[in-house]
Amino acid sequence: MRVLRSCAAGLLPFLLATAVPAVALQVTPEAGRFDCRSLEKEPVPQSALDWYELSLWAGHCYRYDAHAVRIGFDGVRTLVLSHDVSGGLEHGQVRFLDGPPMAVERRSRIGRLGWSGGGEAPATPNGIASSIASHYRLSLGEEERIANRRARRLDVSPLDSFRYGKRLWLDVDTGLTLKQSLLDETGRVVETFQLTVLERPRLHQGEVSVDAPREAPRDAWSPGWLPAGFLPQPVETRSGLHGSDVTHRLYSDGLSTFSVFVSPLDGIEPLAPGLHRLGVSHAVVRHRELGGAPRQVVVMGEMPPRVLLQVADTLNWEAADS
Repeated sequence: MRVLRSCAAGLLPFLLATAVPAVALQVTPEAGRFDCRSLEKEPVPQSALDWYELSLWAGHCYRYDAHAVRIGFDGVRTLVLSHDVSGGLEHGQVRFLDGPPMAVERRSRIGRLGWSGGGEAPATPNGIASSIASHYRLSLGEEERIANRRARRLDVSPLDSFRYGKRLWLDVDTGLTLKQSLLDETGRVVETFQLTVLERPRLHQGEVSVDAPREAPRDAWSPGWLPAGFLPQPVETRSGLHGSDVTHRLYSDGLSTFSVFVSPLDGIEPLAPGLHRLGVSHAVVRHRELGGAPRQVVVMGEMPPRVLLQVADTLNWEAADS
């Protein structure tokens, strides 16, 4: 289980990139930049999709410091976080104040995952908003008060049973996400993340860089099944964990994300096969004969367990690139 927790910690920066939560703000990959000052001229959103896209742009363009609390299966944890923009790049920091010490820092551009597929780059907020509308139903709720600020509730409900839903509370003045709850396939809240103090939110008076689209990496293995809407991301990591060659690939539908880790079994201390719970996430471990050798497959994410099981059990091995 120690290795699984290590995998979860390694996945955290990618989750943060998609969890910081259309106004028809259009950005093309060719433009390469987005001027945050254009948000000042946008009218108040009228539809749920407009609110969601605004929240994504706000998450990229606002500079702020905040205190927050996360409530999940592993209890309550408090944290501080900050977001800044400098030289066209975003700089985010998260530091947990209790429990096991953990700090995460990332620098990125908009769309740094650069979704692959058909030459499109839906990792920009307008692309994500239009994409998730095919797999989730978005609806507006009443105005509430969160962290002593006016917030508009937004429900994001999956249209199938292959992914989790979310409930968001968006700051009326900035569009920033003040509170977010993750709901399992039964609609039960399994984790809540909420800002308790939002300090000095100010719009970046300049541009943020937008990543160009990239193709996902290719490996000797590929999933035999994926839920509709999930695309491979151009992120691949290899490590010398326990002397093995661990290959990691990330899949996302723009809102939900899961990872696949594949490694040879020879020379490592294998994990126990089966389904494991890691806080709000699940991890499936399988030992399979792939490519003529025994290999360990780990599929993990904030997804229904049966989805992770099916991905692990249908993994295919293909001939390696020449």
